Amino acid sequence: MLVTTTIDIDTDIRQGDSDGFLELKEKCLYLIRLNFKFCTMVVNNNDQLAEELQRQELEAPNGIAAPQVYQQLLAIYLYQNDLCNAKYLWKRIPPSVKTSTPELGHIWAVGHSMWKRDFPAIYTALNAVTWSDIVADIMKQVQEVVRTRAVDLISQAYSSITLDTVSAMTGLPLEVCIPACEERGWKYDAESKIVHPVRKVVEYMGQTSSEDQLSKLTDFVSFLEN
Repeated sequence: MLVTTTIDIDTDIRQGDSDGFLELKEKCLYLIRLNFKFCTMVVNNNDQLAEELQRQELEAPNGIAAPQVYQQLLAIYLYQNDLCNAKYLWKRIPPSVKTSTPELGHIWAVGHSMWKRDFPAIYTALNAVTWSDIVADIMKQVQEVVRTRAVDLISQAYSSITLDTVSAMTGLPLEVCIPACEERGWKYDAESKIVHPVRKVVEYMGQTSSEDQLSKLTDFVSFLEN
């Protein structure tokens, strides 16, 4: 429920020159900020936001949604690692919208690299532009989940790996990568510049879907091939 109140404009202004007006202005700004904060809290869950955006796309006049709907939905699909839906969405976005909203192409550049499971290219695409406020938070989350996925794959695939490779796969500079590895309990040999990851203990989840298992297996195999 939105926050509402009644403001007596006449009384505020009658009480003296500009003081009443300034007070009224502050009240209005406060309510605007409060309601905006409330709305932001309502949609801060990406899954819920995705459902709302999907609804907006389906109900859009003439089948063409507002550009920000496509921007946020495409970004959320990447965050969810739902690359099939991301690809289908990219294909059905009208060419005119893609042309008028270049950021859509930048978002899909990240998705295209995710399709190829090319981690260095993913980080390059993520850092190639300054994201608009519409998708900045979501794209930051995309980078975080991609890095987490890379770290998990490294820990499962390697008993030893060069620091340069770890840096490329996590998108972290070398000077940041070393303490990050040590923080995880991974051992680093400064002379050989070799990192020895510690295998992550994965708890068995009986309800894990076959699609999720297949996705993880594909990530693992593709990572070994690269």
